[in-house]
Amino acid sequence: MAESRTFVCNHCNKTIDAWSDGNPYYLDHKDEKHYAYHPDHVNLAMCIGNDKPHICLSCGYEFKLDSRFPITNCRKCNSENIADTFKLNGEQCPACHRGAFYIDPGRFCVT
Repeated sequence: MAESRTFVCNHCNKTIDAWSDGNPYYLDHKDEKHYAYHPDHVNLAMCIGNDKPHICLSCGYEFKLDSRFPITNCRKCNSENIADTFKLNGEQCPACHRGAFYIDPGRFCVT
């Protein structure tokens, strides 16, 4: 089961949607990534990694962090201030640098 959340900045209203399970993937015979999601249990069982959406809280760059090859710095500005987009509650908004994200209570989804 996966949970979806929408985070909203309490100053500029920037929104970010995020899923709890990220993007699990497996590799084919050519070592190309293929994503598998619930309820595809057959392909999920073959997954060897997860591309989890992240955001740089310094410059706002959004990227996927590969669990097999984790990084600790933003690929764009080299800041160490990166966060999993599913865990943004209370984090400073990189768009305005004035507000903080909160979970939108009116937007909740489980699949």
